[in-house]
Amino acid sequence: MRTVSIVCPVYREEHGIATFHRALSEVLAPHEARYAFRVLYCVDPAPDRTEDALREVSALDPRVEVLVMSRRFGHQAALVAGIDHCDSDAVVMLDSDGQHPPELIPTLIERWESGADIVQAVRIENDSAGLLKRSTSRGFYRLLNAVAAIDVRSGAADYRLLSANVVAVFRERLRERNMFMRGLVSWVGFNICHVEFEPRRREHGTSNYRASTLFNFALQGISAFSKVPLRIAIVAGLVISATSVLVGIAQVVAYVASGVSVPGWASLMAYTSLIGGIQLLFLGVLGEYVGQIFDEVKGRPRYLVARRYSAGRLMPDASTEGSGSRDR
Repeated sequence: MRTVSIVCPVYREEHGIATFHRALSEVLAPHEARYAFRVLYCVDPAPDRTEDALREVSALDPRVEVLVMSRRFGHQAALVAGIDHCDSDAVVMLDSDGQHPPELIPTLIERWESGADIVQAVRIENDSAGLLKRSTSRGFYRLLNAVAAIDVRSGAADYRLLSANVVAVFRERLRERNMFMRGLVSWVGFNICHVEFEPRRREHGTSNYRASTLFNFALQGISAFSKVPLRIAIVAGLVISATSVLVGIAQVVAYVASGVSVPGWASLMAYTSLIGGIQLLFLGVLGEYVGQIFDEVKGRPRYLVARRYSAGRLMPDASTEGSGSRDR
């Protein structure tokens, strides 16, 4: 019997996590004769009852294990923790807020059984997201594909199936501290296929992704896969330098031809402000890349597990790792 692990990152879902798990169980039930399922909830702690609710879920369902991080490390780190703690033939990852429909899981498994190493779910845009969010999302993916050497499908979500071969690559070889999973899934190659789905509205709570979080996520994705912003700085410097030389020559020619110096205090101030703004902009771009290097050099673990529950009980061998080895 083949094994399939379901990895679900969780943050502030005390009111909806039990409902989500019931829906997930209903989807898995008809397929338990062919597959041995394991459900792993990776929890970023918060001052609510999410952890208590999941401990109750694990007490009722022997397939469920719960990893509780020592602090909030973020969505991508939770996915990495799930991968590190899975040893199965395939891993399905989906959010636990209800927007990723569990009913798609049999389709992902079917495509995997047909030979796909990666089955990536892609959102079909609907009114569940506002016009601004849809527009900025499309713009981000267009920009990312234009400047990076990868092809990420617009609407690609953190809802996917990875085969054991791909999971091994992520677990043992891809150990970046600032991981952009959607880009890496495309970068690793292998046999990938896409399945479309229509996201649902959240039944409980509100999205934990603020505008600043999404902006930082976009910056991380671009800086992780492209050096184009740094090259733009070089081009901008060359263009401004050439423009300065041409303007200087034009002023000399005007003075020699007419004997009148060209007034230009206003243009000089505007030009100086422009140069200063461009310098600060690209200093920020450079700082983003230096920050990525800084995180890698420190070599800190990407997450720490504080507690682990199985069958509703606290496991005594909870792992406090995050550097790549698996907890058995």
